Amino acid sequence: MYGEAAESPAVVRAQLAANAERVARLAERLRGAPPRAVVTCARGSSDHAATFARYLIETRLGLLTASAAPSVSSVYEVAPDMVGAVMIAISQSGASPDLLAAVSRARTNGARIIALVNAESSPLAQLADDLIPLRAGAELSVAATKSYIASLAAIVQLLASWTGDAVLAAALAEAPRQLERAFELDWSEAVTRLAGVNNLYVIGRGPGLGVAQEAALKLKETCGLHAEALSAAELRHGPMALVRAHFPLLIFTQDDETRAGVIQLAGELAARGAAVLLAGAALPQTTVLPTVATHPVIEPLLFVQSFYRMANALALARGRDPDRPPYLSKVTETL
Repeated sequence: MYGEAAESPAVVRAQLAANAERVARLAERLRGAPPRAVVTCARGSSDHAATFARYLIETRLGLLTASAAPSVSSVYEVAPDMVGAVMIAISQSGASPDLLAAVSRARTNGARIIALVNAESSPLAQLADDLIPLRAGAELSVAATKSYIASLAAIVQLLASWTGDAVLAAALAEAPRQLERAFELDWSEAVTRLAGVNNLYVIGRGPGLGVAQEAALKLKETCGLHAEALSAAELRHGPMALVRAHFPLLIFTQDDETRAGVIQLAGELAARGAAVLLAGAALPQTTVLPTVATHPVIEPLLFVQSFYRMANALALARGRDPDRPPYLSKVTETL
């Protein structure tokens, strides 16, 4: 896990260069024939990348975006009308049966399929109308790291090209170098704070919610922690009842329109005595995790890169093997 996460900067650098022309052609087609809606389809870490994509597509294109439930096709055998829609399917292996069933039915019912997949010869890649290879290379650890970051980078590259956002494109070009810096940041205080806990919340909002979801999953599978990912807005509803003195929360806040509200929430939680670990801002009474400041769309990529190194260390501190979580396999064959 550690070694593969460390490869992420080189993976993203090579991916952006290799996919540039392919993504530009796809973006031109999307501008010429705008979809009426976008549907994402993914599981696990890839679905967390899809959350990131949904926020970017809706906020930057104003295009209705929803997440498909693969069981609608694979179990209930129902295929919604997809005429005029684009389905973005994201997968490391491109081989999960339920994902393939959903994509196949969507294509039959009129969707254009864009696949972001690491295994270029996979069944999912063969189903796609447009393929964006993740180019992460072999990933042996069960816990996906570089393929997740590669998914986020591919999404940003597509959105920057689709919207013609030169500022975002320039920021993405700097991301490989910044990922290198992010991996070297010292999050050891988080290892100390979390080594003995059993439950925590991971909080994000907007594009950062996808990173919070990913972090919570990794804490479960590599560290044996019961971690729940929540939107900062949702925490103020029922989940807040569990937040008492010393309750741990890992909070991510990128520098966009959501930041003020997330910082306010973090301050309230810290004042209540909760154990707040904060990435992306600095507040009294919190454990501040160092981050690299950049474009707000790129910051979540850097957060998760720093997090991966910390999660690997935390798993070892808790006596667990981060590469071989119990009961899990690399390809999850959900029906």
